[in-house]
Amino acid sequence: MIIRPYQATDKARLLEIFRRNTPKYFDQTEEQDFEKHLAQKGDTYLTIEVDNKIVGGTGYEMNEDKSGSIVWIFFDPDYSGKGLGRQAVEYCCMIMNKEDSIEKFVVRTSQFAFGFFEKIGYTLTRIEKNYWAKGFDLYEMEMPVE
Repeated sequence: MIIRPYQATDKARLLEIFRRNTPKYFDQTEEQDFEKHLAQKGDTYLTIEVDNKIVGGTGYEMNEDKSGSIVWIFFDPDYSGKGLGRQAVEYCCMIMNKEDSIEKFVVRTSQFAFGFFEKIGYTLTRIEKNYWAKGFDLYEMEMPVE
């Protein structure tokens, strides 16, 4: 697996993968939000490759409240369950951990992916029904910096 900085030429493949995860993990209305994120914060988005093929992506953000966030993490369904997500989260946390000010890691996900984050050490802090879209609840989670 290779984790590298996002490039504009990755967008079409990432959108294809995003659509393969809709509606299982994302509502179709979220695609525009993802595109906006790439346009505005592509410098903190990462593309994930296996055997020279883009199979997913993830981003990270440093927040003013001394937290670091994992954002927009998803993979081609053909590559799920192979440990790539855990490696991607660990990689993002490593980058954010270089900032002395980061006190915790947070993620805002849904009921469909919170189990993944729970397995790697995140704790559920808040739920908000129909946050992302109808039937897509916000599951806010955090994990202390080690």
